[in-house]
Amino acid sequence: MICVGNINAGGTGKTPTAMALAMHLSARGIKAHAVTRGYGGSLEGPVQVKELSHTADQTGDEALLLAAFLPTWVAKDRLAGARAAVEAGAEAIILDDGFQNPALFHDLSIVVVDAHRGFGNGRVIPAGPLREPVEAGLARADLLLSIGPDTAQEKFAKEWGGKIKLPHAKGHLAPLPTGLPLTGIPVLAFAGIGHPEKFFQTLKALGADLRAVHALDDHQPLTDTLMARMLREAKQLGAQVVTTEKDAVRLPPELRPKVMTVPVRLELEDWAPIDAQLDRLFPT
Repeated sequence: MICVGNINAGGTGKTPTAMALAMHLSARGIKAHAVTRGYGGSLEGPVQVKELSHTADQTGDEALLLAAFLPTWVAKDRLAGARAAVEAGAEAIILDDGFQNPALFHDLSIVVVDAHRGFGNGRVIPAGPLREPVEAGLARADLLLSIGPDTAQEKFAKEWGGKIKLPHAKGHLAPLPTGLPLTGIPVLAFAGIGHPEKFFQTLKALGADLRAVHALDDHQPLTDTLMARMLREAKQLGAQVVTTEKDAVRLPPELRPKVMTVPVRLELEDWAPIDAQLDRLFPT
């Protein structure tokens, strides 16, 4: 059981981490399944997510995204989901979130943190952004993964490096080629992720001409009214509507051709810290 979780509330990059880990395990010849609660979905589960027949309303957006990379199970009861995955032939289970849930034993716990934001003011909700104190969380973790560009990594090391006593991996999110260069292209961008501004910064780095941005709530439903308003605004601005891969799976099928998706993937500076942990679980 490999838990990909966080200490912060909100987006830190858990889903891209789970996707990258799935591909890395596959390259090592290990058949991995993902188990997730399916936040925002209606299904209780355990049920295996089917990309072509399930919707984000049923499974949640993150589960649909994960299902493109590895067999994925939605289960409000994570233990039941893990059992279903094992019965279906899983050799490893990637638990998307659930670091604070004691229902399952974690053979490997990876805490993911946004390098720029770090652990905020170090305080627990509502005084700060944390689900639990940093010291308590890191004491239960096997590895810390900080995600961000070099400048953010340097900032994180300066602010929090003294508290890190466990293996530490570093990575960044890199956009995949879209097929249509964004340099100079007028864009209306929207994102309903943990920190939408990171997506808008990515578009700027790609050279897009951001005419309008809409920062939505994480997992916010893309209602007909909302989408009609943004498409109308984009037409007035002469702009292409652009969103994240996670938001795109919540779009109704008839709107997907009208909205460009810019996917990102996690790239690690060095897989060695994670491979050392995987060697412990899967000795050759």
